[in-house]
Amino acid sequence: MGEPLPAHAGFLGTWVLLPETCVYEQGLPPRAGTYRIEEDGAALRFTIDWIAADGTAHAVTFAGRPDGVAVPFAGGDAVDAMSITLVSPRDLRSAAFWRGQERMVAQRQLDARGDAMRVTQLVRFADGTSAANVAVYRRHAPS
Repeated sequence: MGEPLPAHAGFLGTWVLLPETCVYEQGLPPRAGTYRIEEDGAALRFTIDWIAADGTAHAVTFAGRPDGVAVPFAGGDAVDAMSITLVSPRDLRSAAFWRGQERMVAQRQLDARGDAMRVTQLVRFADGTSAANVAVYRRHAPS
């Protein structure tokens, strides 16, 4: 028998943005995007690529252990620490901090079948206000 699957196994793979599902309170939703989550030893590696509303291409990659511990992160003047937490097999969150203050939370939730992932990004501004952007991604099925 093989090893049991890790609790985060449902998140692994490539996900494709469904642009019509985007509800953005900050900025304009992207035209297209992919979201890849892979194991990298004991860590999870996130690679997000998207085409912005103005047609420009963007990409971001980050990694961390899904243990809830905030670790130093080189995010310039916006983020100096980050944590990744597996809340449940259907709820994976990351948080970004600046000088000990939580500034951003990304919640990834799988649907009951594991075919869709809803990503809610909440940004907290210095003035106490916040904005949320929501998008749904469909699991990519290789052809």
